[in-house]
Amino acid sequence: MKYMMLIAGSEEAWDTLGPDESQQMMERIGGWWGEHSAAGRIIEGHQLQGVATATTVRRNGDGEATVTDGPFMEGKEVVGGYGILDVPDLDAAIAIASSWPGPDVLEIRPTVERD
Repeated sequence: MKYMMLIAGSEEAWDTLGPDESQQMMERIGGWWGEHSAAGRIIEGHQLQGVATATTVRRNGDGEATVTDGPFMEGKEVVGGYGILDVPDLDAAIAIASSWPGPDVLEIRPTVERD
């Protein structure tokens, strides 16, 4: 079964890390990602650029689009990346998310499989 794992956190939490701490954290995350990817549990994923690069497109009921700079919603926690997990069940997805080495919040959702 496939699950999307959204990785959200506070950019401020990351900004408080010193250069060495930040480097160590990224190395731990890279090792974690590599381990799960090599085992076939993560089949895709990317880190996102900072929230300052976000653009939001809102469509109204008439199909008109409004484009604004910035994220969908203002808040301290923003989506910073994602992973697509290929695991047997939700318990396996929870186990993977629970071992995430970063100071973030992870949301797991099953994907819709269509034939």
